Amino acid sequence: MNFRNAPGSPVPTAGGGRRTSAGPTRLLVTGGAGFVGSAYVRHLLGPDGPRDVTVTVLDKLTHAGTLTNLTTVLADPRFGFVHGDVCDPEVTARLAARHDGIVHFAAETQVDRSVDGTAVFVATNVLGTQTLAEAALRGGVRTFVHVSTDEVYGPGGAGPRAEEALLAPDSPYSASKASADLIALAHHRTHGLDVRVVRAAGTYGPHQFPEHTVPSLVTRLMGGLDTVRGEGGAGGGARVRDWLHVEDHCRGIELARTRGRPGRTYNLGGGAELSEDQLAGLLAELCGALPAGRPATRTEEVSATGAVWSRARTELGYRPRRALPEALAETTAWYRENRAWWEPLTS
Repeated sequence: MNFRNAPGSPVPTAGGGRRTSAGPTRLLVTGGAGFVGSAYVRHLLGPDGPRDVTVTVLDKLTHAGTLTNLTTVLADPRFGFVHGDVCDPEVTARLAARHDGIVHFAAETQVDRSVDGTAVFVATNVLGTQTLAEAALRGGVRTFVHVSTDEVYGPGGAGPRAEEALLAPDSPYSASKASADLIALAHHRTHGLDVRVVRAAGTYGPHQFPEHTVPSLVTRLMGGLDTVRGEGGAGGGARVRDWLHVEDHCRGIELARTRGRPGRTYNLGGGAELSEDQLAGLLAELCGALPAGRPATRTEEVSATGAVWSRARTELGYRPRRALPEALAETTAWYRENRAWWEPLTS
């Protein structure tokens, strides 16, 4: 089976034509070769996933998208792959017509990169979402889950925000994601498309591209980093975030897909609020770069950001299962044992 097809050429493992009532649910997962997207696909097709789904991944394989994230599912007969772009109306229309549900991860995701190259963030995150939602509407897709971020609420000041809070993005990245949220929800309010939006806290875990906070710190510490302070973003390392393991993130998305309500937005949290400096201190201890118990936080006032996730708890039955210390230790061990995966990406 050739998984590197020409753009728009679907692998036939997912079957053709519209689904019958007796068949499995056909899911199209955009950006399914990226960090969270691939974890979600591995969850769906893993031993604890639903048995009544097939999965087609649509991914452009640029920047952080790689088929090495999907090694464990490539041979699964329920899996198919399409090398293509969510901004391509022909590809999205053809795929939407062959699937029952869409889970939309495909996005440019890193704040610093959005500052240096805003145009691609607007094109992929905003236009790509509009193109995909239009295809879903015309193709008769039953459920459209749009995966967003709590960063659309902006930096802190007023504490964690509930889903009805005003959006106040403070970077081209978060502005493009906020715009994508509104585009997706407009297709529900205007056209009746069953759209559900998921906004998750700061996510970490295996297979995350090294430019993001946790793997950036871990890989630099493994390379002899001489500081344990966090970096970047409003408030620098003093900024407080809720940290969410990727497995809990994926479970929350699946709960939104299977139990959520049309037109609803669901925040997902991990229940572990730390400043980036505190997080860096924990990682330094795990990497042996800091004696246990030594504080790594700054003393100045912190800037908090985050989201209230009581709606997901009440409506979906969502609870994070992965405790931060153990999950961080496992994540650190994964990067230590998989240098061949991340070292070429940092060069």
